[in-house]
Amino acid sequence: MDKRRQALTRLYLDKATLVWNGNVVTGLEALTNFFDVLPSSEFQVNMLDCQPVHEQATQAQTTVLVVTSGTVKFDGNRQHYFNQNFLLTAQSTPNNTVWKTVSDCSRF
Repeated sequence: MDKRRQALTRLYLDKATLVWNGNVVTGLEALTNFFDVLPSSEFQVNMLDCQPVHEQATQAQTTVLVVTSGTVKFDGNRQHYFNQNFLLTAQSTPNNTVWKTVSDCSRF
């Protein structure tokens, strides 16, 4: 996250929403500003789980729910446990498929 922070928004849809400890950030410009002001961090992912979301819930859009948890330490502060859930959706073009984040919710 810290090494290529400028590239993070490429992982999100244009109108994606991030909820970070209850604070809502929507749209690529707001996401860029949010990531730019975060202090340096160290993440340790302890658990990762993925499952498809039923097409009836996503209007037939191919979507996967990703659930992660672990620890994070910001700029020398004490370590916190975190949980993160996000939805990835397939964006297809005639030549390929790209997965983008449509919703991202993190809490520690």
